[in-house]
Amino acid sequence: MGARLFFVATLLGVASCATASPSAAPRSAAAPRSPSADSVAGHVSLTPADIAARAMPAVVTIHTGPGLGTGFVVRPDGWIATNFHVIVSGARVTVTMGDARQFDVVEVLATSPEHDLALLRIEAQGLATVALGDSSAMRPGDPVVAIGNPLGLEDTVSNGLVSAVRTIHQGSEVLQISAPIAPGSSGGPIFNDRGEVVGVATAFAHGGQNLNFGVPVRYLVPMMQNPSPIPFSAFALQMSKLRGSSAPDGESGFARHPVAVLDGCTAAARGLIAKMILDAVEVGAPLYNRGRPEGCYHVYDGAASDIQRKLPRACRGPTAALAEAQTRAASSTEVAAQAWVIRHEFDALLDVIGRASHGAP
Repeated sequence: MGARLFFVATLLGVASCATASPSAAPRSAAAPRSPSADSVAGHVSLTPADIAARAMPAVVTIHTGPGLGTGFVVRPDGWIATNFHVIVSGARVTVTMGDARQFDVVEVLATSPEHDLALLRIEAQGLATVALGDSSAMRPGDPVVAIGNPLGLEDTVSNGLVSAVRTIHQGSEVLQISAPIAPGSSGGPIFNDRGEVVGVATAFAHGGQNLNFGVPVRYLVPMMQNPSPIPFSAFALQMSKLRGSSAPDGESGFARHPVAVLDGCTAAARGLIAKMILDAVEVGAPLYNRGRPEGCYHVYDGAASDIQRKLPRACRGPTAALAEAQTRAASSTEVAAQAWVIRHEFDALLDVIGRASHGAP
């Protein structure tokens, strides 16, 4: 596809661009109204309010240190679905329920990095759950409802349409939807008009209005059918090694830029930065994961130089940040660490662009 996806929290790397959440408090949901039948025999359509009232007890907030994401309960004995990228940067992940109870994630039951999905378990019983629907039946024009925690604003409900069904890498599909998705909504459920989950919110395209994406829930079903549980502590250790066991001290994550770093950068310049970074990561990350960190570093370093050349002179903050990252990377003696220094700067710039586009500090 032509547009690149701007992941709400970048893959394999880092604390998400979501903000810390406010203190949790028990939710109070209005009772759902009686549903109305549409013109298709046997099909009962629910209003967004009906869907939210029914689903909210099963929608959870996921905390990874300062990061924040969303998830939803798929089995009453503590099985929770979310995005893979939500959980990869935390040594400890906690889940907050709608009634403010908090649980540590004890196991990772299954992951699918290629589909940005993860299945977690907490020690709990008798939880409210959502129903899974047929994502293959979704068509352009079908109504959808999304629930998430954009920028820490818990239990936000939005509605829209399926704009398209897009084929991306290796033949996988995503649902392009017009319902807004923002940082903090990663891993949140996307419902059809029957109140069934048909997608998992995962990404938005910077520079385009209402270009948001969800992973079809059909990719989650086989993960539930064939779990391979590992303790979360073991999973966190594996992710730590992938993120940067070879990274220099102090480079375990990205530095959070103030929005002022984008002063002088037009919307077009910000879009250019995001697109070029995402293009570079799409090429470089697979090289790193295949054991070729030197190739990854050259892709990242070249992209950093290209971005600086193409940015207008007034867009000084990102130019200076990229140049400084290149200098730090060049001073390292290990090529894997060099790649991660620049990758962290890429993630920092994507983070600040995402916050700026949604008016966050």
